[in-house]
Amino acid sequence: QVRLVESGGGLVQPGGSLRLSCRASGFGLQSFAVAWFRQAPGRNREGVTCISTKDGSEYYEDSVKGRFTISRDIAANVVYLQMDNLKPEDTATYYCARTGSLCAIDTHKYGYWGQGTQVVVST
Repeated sequence: QVRLVESGGGLVQPGGSLRLSCRASGFGLQSFAVAWFRQAPGRNREGVTCISTKDGSEYYEDSVKGRFTISRDIAANVVYLQMDNLKPEDTATYYCARTGSLCAIDTHKYGYWGQGTQVVVST
């Protein structure tokens, strides 16, 4: 059974850092691409970053480039999202999701989703 479980969210001040974890089970990260999405209240879900296990490529949404870093531990079957220099506009529920071997922009191509972890950036 495929399962994704996020953790690591919380309240942080602007300029601070958080590291989110996405623990996968039921499949191996070496065979699939995993992405992080986020959804703020009243807004559509948007892609943040993705790592393609087929060739190791990483993709980032423009607003997080240089601040967020995606990585994975194949042995532990965990994907991480290191978020630095957080801004209030990063406040959202963050989800990890699995697609095929290559990253995709279309959320409908992600068949498995975690339950989400909330990130609040505020003073």
